[in-house]
Amino acid sequence: MAETFQFELVSPARLVISEAVEEVVVPGAEGDFGVLAGHAPFMSTMRPGFIEVKREAGTERIFVPGGFADTTTAGLTILAEEAIAFDDLKPEVLDTAIAEAEKALDGLKDENAISAAQMRIAQLRDIRAGL
Repeated sequence: MAETFQFELVSPARLVISEAVEEVVVPGAEGDFGVLAGHAPFMSTMRPGFIEVKREAGTERIFVPGGFADTTTAGLTILAEEAIAFDDLKPEVLDTAIAEAEKALDGLKDENAISAAQMRIAQLRDIRAGL
């Protein structure tokens, strides 16, 4: 059995997960990263994608449209805008997220903000195409 660490996944609506796990793979803004017990402390923003929670009993995939990951010596805490189990993820959820991101893009003037919004829309469309 691999060494475990404390993992919490929190959304505005509820505490989704709070348990000891073996590994978590996070869709970081700069790319995916894995967290194991004893990982060095750091923080990262997250892009839309799937968190993979690995336990002795198997792996669970959870969709998050974004958020923050905080790795400390005590474990990993993810604050996500929303968290949807892969099996519960419906195409219409992603269609709504894409529509909201496109609407937000319309009001932007700053080039950096426009670029970030376009990247988010592309990521959501990629995820939608993979369902």
